[in-house]
Amino acid sequence: MIGQTLGGRYELLARVGGGGMALVYKARDNLLNRYVAVKVLRQQFMHDEDFIRRFRREAQAAASLSHPNIVSIYDVGQEEDTHYIVMEFVDGPNLNEIIRDRAPLQTDEAVKIASQICDALDHAHMNQIIHRDIKPHNILIGLGGRVKVTDFGIARAVTSSTITQTGSVVGSVHYFSPEHAKGVTTGEKSDIYSLGIVLYQMLTGRLPFLGESPISVALKHLQEPFEQPREVNPYIPQSVENVILRAMRKNPQERYGSARDMLADLETCLQPQRLNEPPVHFSSDDEPEADKTRVVPAIRPDMRNTIEAPAIGREQPEERWNSDGLEDKPRRRWVLPTLLSVVAVILIGVLVWAVVSLKGSLTPKDVQVPTVIGEEEQHAIDILEKAGLKVEMPVAEEPSTEDMKGKVIKQSKQDIEVKEGSLIALTVGTGPDLPTMPALTGGTLGEAEEKLGALGVNPDNIKPDEVYDDEAEPGTVIKQEPAEGETFDPENDTVKLTISKGKESFPMPDLTNRTENEVRSILQQNNLKLKDDKVIQESSFTVEKGRVIRQFPVEPNAPVNAGTEISVYVSSGPPPEAKEVPWDVTVSPAQDGVASEIQIKITDAKGENVDAYKAPKKITFMTTFTVKLWLTPDTAGSITIIRDGQVLNTVPVAYDDQPAMNQGGGGGQDAGGEGSGDQGGQQETNGQGDAAGQGTAP
Repeated sequence: MIGQTLGGRYELLARVGGGGMALVYKARDNLLNRYVAVKVLRQQFMHDEDFIRRFRREAQAAASLSHPNIVSIYDVGQEEDTHYIVMEFVDGPNLNEIIRDRAPLQTDEAVKIASQICDALDHAHMNQIIHRDIKPHNILIGLGGRVKVTDFGIARAVTSSTITQTGSVVGSVHYFSPEHAKGVTTGEKSDIYSLGIVLYQMLTGRLPFLGESPISVALKHLQEPFEQPREVNPYIPQSVENVILRAMRKNPQERYGSARDMLADLETCLQPQRLNEPPVHFSSDDEPEADKTRVVPAIRPDMRNTIEAPAIGREQPEERWNSDGLEDKPRRRWVLPTLLSVVAVILIGVLVWAVVSLKGSLTPKDVQVPTVIGEEEQHAIDILEKAGLKVEMPVAEEPSTEDMKGKVIKQSKQDIEVKEGSLIALTVGTGPDLPTMPALTGGTLGEAEEKLGALGVNPDNIKPDEVYDDEAEPGTVIKQEPAEGETFDPENDTVKLTISKGKESFPMPDLTNRTENEVRSILQQNNLKLKDDKVIQESSFTVEKGRVIRQFPVEPNAPVNAGTEISVYVSSGPPPEAKEVPWDVTVSPAQDGVASEIQIKITDAKGENVDAYKAPKKITFMTTFTVKLWLTPDTAGSITIIRDGQVLNTVPVAYDDQPAMNQGGGGGQDAGGEGSGDQGGQQETNGQGDAAGQGTAP
């Protein structure tokens, strides 16, 4: 059924348990966005009216209870042939798993668990509900060690008179009370016996009664003693063993009078003055074995298929002495008894007359118990005291709706007549049983949303706010409201989360072409650091000496965070071996007197085909231009002359060439011709030739 949605809202996610009657699934309530547990009646029982009736009775029994140690019932439904109950989801193991993995438990832990179970049973018994199947499998341990009693599948009202269903004993035989095993009326003390066995198992790691069959175990509950807890685990305090011994008495009259009495004993049994108290003693233990009443299971015809009757032998009558001839002769012994009888009758008559005469003055009058549910606590006490009643102190408290906070939600008696001065127990609401806010700081926003979702928080009520933070990683929660450990209402309260965006970034300043002093000032203003607190010198033909060539690793205007280290490279000028070579270039127009556009491009250590002038030059007659080249021993240069968009000539310039002398001679050539002048280092181009014509100086 995993993946199926029941009732249009409960999406089954995974199977988490099950018993003989039903399967339990973890589900998500898509309407309230919270996890719930859904108990689904097994397929084979979907048409069995008896099982359906028992299944519904579980919901009715548990739904009438509201207690922090009892699993809450949220909803009941039927979809086609599928019957289901929606209840509180408890994220934790059951007590049977804990006993299996860690028994024997520490005494304080076992007593704490038993106290919470006892508190839950007291609440159920006050509402006339007997659980009848208390065992570790039905005890869930949630977050923080909170105990939750579940599975009221065979619970019955106090007036119930049998524990059989279709001829079978219902319940778990290892935790049966003797009266439960006999199939007679089970009451509150039956649950107390079962809880005693659970406490025994927690502290010893074993069950008090084992057998080859359920019948043999049931008979041991009825007839046999169990091994004392301290004989199994000598570390159990005597006061705690006394609690177990009293809870597990075979005679119900010798057990605790109520779950509340047992809870009171559990709450004090670990006090230092009680740890070494004497072993508990029962008067029935002093009876001779022959005089003790022998408990025999009741076997009815409809139970023969499930419980095998034990062999019960007939006891032989006791042999009596024959007194013939031993009695004394009759004597007149009737006088004294007769006199005493007469005196007794007279005294009884006087006593009856006195009781009748004083009845009116000694017997409290009957008063009507007013209903105070919904009244403020003190006002309710005043009403009851005015009616001649007393309020049991201290007043009990239980979670309630917000509107019933501080008001009476239950009273032990109402709308009946009781004797004047009777005690009335009140229960006052404390408001919703709200969870505490978990720790969200340090985790991611996604992790926080998952934790809050598991508590039933509405996603619309989660308000993230992003801020810059120099310490926290981006995306992590650095502040939460409500704070960790505070109670809050998952359905209504807003949860504010402050999320780190990491360190604040800003555009990287442009440091190029700046002096070292300017660089240091800019970095300091922007909370940036100069790596190793010094600049790196690097030769450059293009950047003026003492100014920044480039910066690393962040380029200008790229995002950068405060505190980032920046490396800066400053020009030291051209390298020492480089030299600047001037060169004269003489160019003629294409036709004398007609303007021609001249471009000169230089290739040297500074770059390739760099314009010698920012704009082309216009000439109408032969003109000489002086250009400068930066050359190194490893870098040769060249000069390219372009006239009216056409390349006239490219002159190579070597590192060792002599610079031009600015002397005019030189031969001219017409189109396509070549000539040589009498001076070196000067280039003349005659415009009389076509575009391809060129000449070189020697």
